[in-house]
Amino acid sequence: MRFLSILFCIFTLTSCDYIKLQERDAPTSEIIAIVNTDKLFKEDLKDFLPRNISREDSLILVKSFIQDWAVKKLLLDAAANNNTQESLKNINNLVQDYKESLLINNFKEALIKQQLDTIISDNEVEAYYLINNENFKLNEVLVKSRYLYFDASIINKKEIVKFFKSEEIEDAEELERQQLSFKMYQLNDSIWTELDKILLKLPFSKENLLKKSKFIQKQDSLGLYLVAIKDVLRRNDIAPLSYIKPTIKEMILHKRKIELIRDIEKIIVKDATKNNNFKIY
Repeated sequence: MRFLSILFCIFTLTSCDYIKLQERDAPTSEIIAIVNTDKLFKEDLKDFLPRNISREDSLILVKSFIQDWAVKKLLLDAAANNNTQESLKNINNLVQDYKESLLINNFKEALIKQQLDTIISDNEVEAYYLINNENFKLNEVLVKSRYLYFDASIINKKEIVKFFKSEEIEDAEELERQQLSFKMYQLNDSIWTELDKILLKLPFSKENLLKKSKFIQKQDSLGLYLVAIKDVLRRNDIAPLSYIKPTIKEMILHKRKIELIRDIEKIIVKDATKNNNFKIY
């Protein structure tokens, strides 16, 4: 309770002092709050207050800033007084370790940015896939599909259905030309897509879309859905290369990073040993 009373006095006095300092247009080096031996100067608020702010809002922000500053300083002092020398030593060691890790990681990242080869050929991706494909088992169902959704009252409805069922290139091209008439469509059935994503768009059951089928249709109150399932891959099947390619590229890059870091460490140790900066006794 006594601690809270002290805090209240600090906030009240410092806030009032700040108002008086503003009114007198005091120098920026003038003190506006003190906690033990720590001082808060008016200059410290220079970059804190936004421009074009009203006097009332600035006073509210200043009071909040002083309060946060005072609480932080008082808590730090209380924590320092209540920690043993051993605890403080451990904290300082942790801070030092963290600082060293940041410096080292920044140094490594700069070298990686300069030296890492980020170009990955299709041949390298394919070779990696062939060697490791057992590690690329699917956690989801994939399908190759085409689908359309259009207004049921459309004039050339039968023609669209005919084109959709057809396997002729000319009919597929005709559908492409009419795509502005469709509310939703996906006409490229050479791409593997997660079944769950398609189910969010189409009013079909999972069982319907798990079967290869040249044509499924379903009508609702607004329009007609047409779907064709070209191929299906189930969970635990080997993921196709085209689907897993971006992941493989990330894995190859990660492997290159690890190898580059190891090479950098070896060179640094070798140079230090050569220059007598590193010795083992």
